[in-house]
Amino acid sequence: MKIAVRYYTKTGNTKRLAEAIAEAVGVEALPISEPVGEPVDLLFLGNSYYAFSIDPEVRDFVRSLDRNTVGKIVNFGTAAMLNSTYRKVKAEADRAGVPMDEREFHCRGEFKGLHKGRPDASDLKAAAEFARKIVG
Repeated sequence: MKIAVRYYTKTGNTKRLAEAIAEAVGVEALPISEPVGEPVDLLFLGNSYYAFSIDPEVRDFVRSLDRNTVGKIVNFGTAAMLNSTYRKVKAEADRAGVPMDEREFHCRGEFKGLHKGRPDASDLKAAAEFARKIVG
């Protein structure tokens, strides 16, 4: 099974999750500025809410994906206030014709003093366990 991990972060929280996931599945975590250059079965995609939506860079990245290159997207991310970005990412994935796994990983992320220290070691461990479960 070919796997890729891409992420978008402004604070570093989602990058930390991406690195834990990537290590668990044996690949490198790369920012979304790095295109998915070869076909993959699974793309773990990390993102968060910024101003109540996904960042336009995430939107554009998902829209650029091709169902012949990406078999399925697995969403993950952090947020201080809002919950999962799943629905926003899925809307863009649907436009691109790329399926999304129904499972995702989400945890709190530190932002301006809220949720200090998150994601913490237990969050990173949970993200790694989630990724290992996904890949079987």
